[in-house]
Amino acid sequence: MANTYTQVHLHFVFAPKYRASLIHSSWENDLYKYITGIVQANKHKMIVINGMPDHVHLLVGFRVTQSMADFMQDVKAGSSKWINDNKFCKGRFEWQAGYGAFSYAKSQLPDVIRYIESQKVHHAKKSFLEEYKLFLEKFEVEYEDKYIFHEPV
Repeated sequence: MANTYTQVHLHFVFAPKYRASLIHSSWENDLYKYITGIVQANKHKMIVINGMPDHVHLLVGFRVTQSMADFMQDVKAGSSKWINDNKFCKGRFEWQAGYGAFSYAKSQLPDVIRYIESQKVHHAKKSFLEEYKLFLEKFEVEYEDKYIFHEPV
């Protein structure tokens, strides 16, 4: 749209169903490349992607022509199909319903990039659930524990 100027940087966090540690080191880089392709196909800019066996972080330069919900639907549906087509997991791979999305100013990006790049070091000290709750509290997002992530039944 003419005369529309935006600068939106979003940090997305999402996990496999039941927070299962399913993302194996032997294929995680290929997964990140595949997700980067989905991001680019949706005309957004991947700034950094990284994660752990039980979750993924994306920092994206986000174009406002697509809703966050539609974007995450594309990322999660496309990547879970890719994982299943390649039979990387026993049984069917699914992402947990929902996601976290947090916005940052351009001046904050170097710190966010370092944080995402250092996931392996960071999570030697703190679990994903602890980290996620801290994000929600830092950004003053109201939540109920029972809705954060579904436990296996």
